[in-house]
Amino acid sequence: MELVAALRAGLPVLLPTDTVYGLASTADETAATRLYELKGRTRAQPTAILAAAVEALLEAVPELPEEPLRKLLPGPFTLVLPNPAGRFPWLTGGAPAPIGVRVPELPPQVLAAVTAVGVVLATSANEPGGPNPASLADVPSRIRDGCAAELDVGPLPGTPSTVLDLTGPAPRVLREGAMTAAAALDRLRA
Repeated sequence: MELVAALRAGLPVLLPTDTVYGLASTADETAATRLYELKGRTRAQPTAILAAAVEALLEAVPELPEEPLRKLLPGPFTLVLPNPAGRFPWLTGGAPAPIGVRVPELPPQVLAAVTAVGVVLATSANEPGGPNPASLADVPSRIRDGCAAELDVGPLPGTPSTVLDLTGPAPRVLREGAMTAAAALDRLRA
C-alpha cells in the first residue's frame, strides 16, 4: 500500500480522518521536522499523535490515563493528557509535560495504514491558520505537491476535532470542534 510505504519511509502523506484531511508522517523526530517544514508550522506549536486504536496509543505512551481515552475515543477529539515520561518531546511544542493524542474513526484504508505503522503525527493539511480541508482539492497545492502519497475518500465534514485539555483538575476546552464541548464533557462524566 502506497500510504504504508511512504509512512515507513518517514515521508509526509495526506489522509482523511473523521473530521478533515490531515497531513501525517511517522512520529519520529526526522519525519516530524520534514512535516513541520512542509506545513510551515513552527516547532513551538504542538502536534498530536494519532493511532488507529486506543491500545496502540497506550503502547506508544503507556503512562496515559486510560479512563478518558476509553470514554472519548475513538471519536472526533484531540485530548491533551499528562506525559510524565516526556515522550515525543519534538511534538509537544517545548512543553513536554502534556501530549496531544487522537484516535479518530478512520476510513478502512487509513485504519489499515495507521495500524501497520503504529502511531503517526497528524495535523490538518492546511496552511497555518488557513481553512480546514474538507476535500483533497482544499489542500494547498504546495502541501499536496510535497506529499509522497494521498488517499481521497471524497468530502469530509470539514470541522476539526474538539480539543480538550485534561491535564488539570477540571477539563478545559481549547477548541470547540466536531462535537460540542458539552457533549464531550457529558461523555467524560458518564
